Amino acid sequence: MTTPEPEPVAPGPPPAPSAEPGNATAARAKRPVRVWDLILTIILVVGAVVLAALASFMGVFLAMASDPCGAVDCNFDLITAGFLLGTIGPWVALALTVAGAVVLLVLRRLAFWVPVVGAVLIVLVLMCAFWLAGAGVP
Repeated sequence: MTTPEPEPVAPGPPPAPSAEPGNATAARAKRPVRVWDLILTIILVVGAVVLAALASFMGVFLAMASDPCGAVDCNFDLITAGFLLGTIGPWVALALTVAGAVVLLVLRRLAFWVPVVGAVLIVLVLMCAFWLAGAGVP
């Protein structure tokens, strides 16, 4: 009596995971959409847009930091850096916030915390801009 030879396995990609209830890969791919997280994230991102616009508007006024520089030597490089950080920095922080929130929403993970962290980042960028512009004026 001879034993049958096993069939050769063709090289190639592994078979796709089945959608069985115990399959962890299928469960990860089918995360439920959290409607409350989606709505809250959208509201907070809109708030971050408003905050970035206000912060950038406040950053424009950093150009006035050079007003007392007529009789005093000022470091115009620091003032200019503070001005640019105050006007452009909030928009960069907002772009990072929106990108992070969108990625987490697509992956169906909790994303409401991203705009909150982004708002803190926008405020910190503006504070750094004010400090930098203020450091240029003795």
